[in-house]
Amino acid sequence: MKSPSCGFCHGKNGIAPSPIYPNLQGQKSVYLINSIRAYQQGLREGPMAKMMQQQLSKLNDQDLADIAAYYQSMKNQ
Repeated sequence: MKSPSCGFCHGKNGIAPSPIYPNLQGQKSVYLINSIRAYQQGLREGPMAKMMQQQLSKLNDQDLADIAAYYQSMKNQ
């Protein structure tokens, strides 16, 4: 996985251990890519936005595609 820190909040299997974090399992890749880009560009707000921006800052387009495909592939698990 290109971003192992995702699992701390969103769960190793894409199911968040706490209801304050969204599940990523089965999410559509386009949604995830757009969300990550919005965090990277500082367009998303909220209590976790700065932390997310920092966590995602070094990911490139291929990383985004790979991470998004990974979580989308978890659909029926």
